[in-house]
Amino acid sequence: MLSQRELERYKRQILLFGEEGQEKLKKAKIFIAGAGGLGSPISIYLAVAGVGTITLVDKDVVELTNLNRQILHYDRDIGKKKTVSAEEKLREINPDITIKVIDTTIDERTAAKLVGSSDGIIDAMDNFPTRYVLNDIALKKYIPLFHGAIRGLYGQATTIIPGETACLRCIFPKAPPKEVFPVVGVTPGFIGMIQANEVLKFLLGTGQLLTNRLLIWDGMKANMDEITVERDPDCISCGKNKRPMEREK
Repeated sequence: MLSQRELERYKRQILLFGEEGQEKLKKAKIFIAGAGGLGSPISIYLAVAGVGTITLVDKDVVELTNLNRQILHYDRDIGKKKTVSAEEKLREINPDITIKVIDTTIDERTAAKLVGSSDGIIDAMDNFPTRYVLNDIALKKYIPLFHGAIRGLYGQATTIIPGETACLRCIFPKAPPKEVFPVVGVTPGFIGMIQANEVLKFLLGTGQLLTNRLLIWDGMKANMDEITVERDPDCISCGKNKRPMEREK
């Protein structure tokens, strides 16, 4: 049940999806991989929407070069663990929800335990090896994966429903070369809000998700397009060539 405080806090969005919808958000548990450029706007907007439990995982510390885009972190946070900095801000933004932060690396050994029984996994990472790990755990646990990636003034997003849609490796069979890529803060802000919007629609069971569609944002032209994607029957993550996964921990 929603408290009187929650009814007042969320009254403008309750007009959209009712108290029942708000209760769905309150009961939801969302896992966010990364507290950086994408993780910042995603976690902020899910927090203000009233998603009941947000788990945020990151291993890095705040650096001066992060501050042009990672809006959870301030100048005073330089040298502080991103998880600590993020938790402080999110608890101030909405003290009525549960914020869990974990300072660790996401890999094949840790991912299953970290994700636990979450209702959704958000890819807010900056590298494909970790994204593939998240993809495989999402497939194994049948948990939706909300992908986002950015470079400069360009970004992309898609929503993956295990067993129903193309998985991340169907769309991107090979990881692009590792690089230190350029980025301006508006791009992760834009893509992060699209990811957060997808999460809310999924939790509320409303609207049309970005399933089997890769949304492409071109900030230079202020143009948005999408590419239709399909499951690859030979995919090594979800197809007939599926590799055995490490036992869930």
